Amino acid sequence: MSDTHRFELPADFTWGTATASFQVEGAAREDGREDSIWDTFCREPGRILDGSNGDQACDEYHRYPEDISLMKEMGVGAYRLSVAWPRIFPSAQGRLNQAGLDHYRRVLDMLRDQGIKPVVTLYHWDLPQYLQDAGGWPNRDTAKRYAEYAGVLARAFGDSVDTWTTLNEPWCTAYLGYGNGAHAPGIRDYDRALATVHHLNLAHGLGAQAIRAELGDKAWVSVTLNLQVNRAESGSEEDLAAKTRADLFANEVWLGPMLAGTYDQRIREAAQGITDWRFVREGDLETIHQPLDVLGINYYSTNHVQARRIGEGSTQAGVGPQGSLPDQEANAMPAQESVETLPPRGELTAMGWNQEPRGLTDLLLEVSHRFPDLDLMVTENGSAWEDEVSPDPSQPGGKIVHDPKRVTYLEQHVRAVAKAIQDGARVTGYFAWSLLDNFEWALGYTKRFGLIRVDYPTQERIWKDSGRRYARIVKDNAI
Repeated sequence: MSDTHRFELPADFTWGTATASFQVEGAAREDGREDSIWDTFCREPGRILDGSNGDQACDEYHRYPEDISLMKEMGVGAYRLSVAWPRIFPSAQGRLNQAGLDHYRRVLDMLRDQGIKPVVTLYHWDLPQYLQDAGGWPNRDTAKRYAEYAGVLARAFGDSVDTWTTLNEPWCTAYLGYGNGAHAPGIRDYDRALATVHHLNLAHGLGAQAIRAELGDKAWVSVTLNLQVNRAESGSEEDLAAKTRADLFANEVWLGPMLAGTYDQRIREAAQGITDWRFVREGDLETIHQPLDVLGINYYSTNHVQARRIGEGSTQAGVGPQGSLPDQEANAMPAQESVETLPPRGELTAMGWNQEPRGLTDLLLEVSHRFPDLDLMVTENGSAWEDEVSPDPSQPGGKIVHDPKRVTYLEQHVRAVAKAIQDGARVTGYFAWSLLDNFEWALGYTKRFGLIRVDYPTQERIWKDSGRRYARIVKDNAI
């Protein structure tokens, strides 16, 4: 499909946009909410690039009616949001916070009233601090507490949720949170990182069971993975082996247990000397391997890897989407001493990531070929750039952001999705990241991904050309 051809998406294709609770909500001390690991992390000097925090963020906790109106104007049919676990169970005593449930009930009802399907992520990184104090994700009990939380939300919200997403990007939680320490809770211990991998897998399985125990087969259950597209720099045996090694820890630690009920034996072999796998118990893999109605895939860029040359000191397998500070990218995954990630090439986004739309096409086709009966959704895709506000001549006193590079990125990646569908991939939806500029984790407010600009001091929402372009794509259901 060349760029000059028009491709119409399937009539039932879902167009959406996405945010995450800690990145947009604010209201950190309201209605009973207590600290998450990210509140704690933000208070530690030097952790966040600009010294900021999520106390106010985009104030979406109060401004969600305005933001839902923006979605309605954009024309999207779905909104991917996350629930803040510390709003639902704020304390270690397990007391249910009704004010938290009531807030999300109001949001879900308003979305439904506007004809926008809620796609709800149960865990988008904001673990309650009291659970971290008890050991966090390396502690098996956290997966059990997660299942209780998932069951409560399923019982409370029922049919109001269109799709239940158990986890967002567990790769980041495990390797950035507990491996290289670039994300909350800031721990550097690969044994604990691999325990976290397993307990996140277990939480996914237990959570899916809890949701279906409440809602039965009518519950539409998903998980979102930031599967990495690792490109071998050459066809040499050594470079292909480096790619395989990177794939094992980036992708297979999730795909194998969740979709096939097994860990690839090569993962265990590669992690020798790091962990003894004592945290994997009999019956766990059967619990993890739950039926999925849809697999969410987050995609931003690719990694080009080669075998590490002896004596060369360059980065090891680095971070993917929503990653860490540039100087913290090395050593993101365990047992990668033989893998070298090459510097990205071409025009880079403000995150320092390359632009390779073909990687999205290849990824969707590869996953569809491997799991032919599984529907896929692109649950995040977008780019950060240095934006400037300009006067909008179409309205007196109005403002606009002209962001041609984000428009180009958007168009190229929607075309990449269309190409994958044309070639046989089972892709049922696309969610642009993000509806709003927001708190970009360890980078604070220094990077902007939004289709809508947020002026943080005033909380004014300002349209960008990319938001208007996305609205046209959605309206046309074509690219």
